[in-house]
Amino acid sequence: MEKIEYLKQLIDQILIQSTIRAKNLQRLRELYEDLGISQKVPTFEELFTFNAINLAGLSLQKETLLLPQPKRYVQIIGIKKVENRSKNVNIRYFGKSENLEKEVIRNIAEFVLRWRLEKGYIAVDNYQELLGELESKKVEPAL
Repeated sequence: MEKIEYLKQLIDQILIQSTIRAKNLQRLRELYEDLGISQKVPTFEELFTFNAINLAGLSLQKETLLLPQPKRYVQIIGIKKVENRSKNVNIRYFGKSENLEKEVIRNIAEFVLRWRLEKGYIAVDNYQELLGELESKKVEPAL
């Protein structure tokens, strides 16, 4: 009976995570449209070709979350690997932080955080797939 309860809990956790991920992607797509990111990144799927996305001009630290950095310009910056070098791509420029409306500031930060969450899910999927390969094929190191 204990094993059945444990399995039920695992299934519940998987369903919860699946729902969280689906809602995250839905909201991320809305923000992609609302913030005009499609001007520089033509397709939503192309967002995930970036290795990282950073934010300039606003804080994403827990202690200072959403705090605009005075006299700084707010922009979302994507980072890609090109020919073994990192290349910064200005995904969207918003202007000086002190001139932005509170809702826009919140949406910008939410976009970056939601993108990072989905990128984390993608990484987990990749590691699970690799572990599955190890288990199913009994891959041996080539020495």
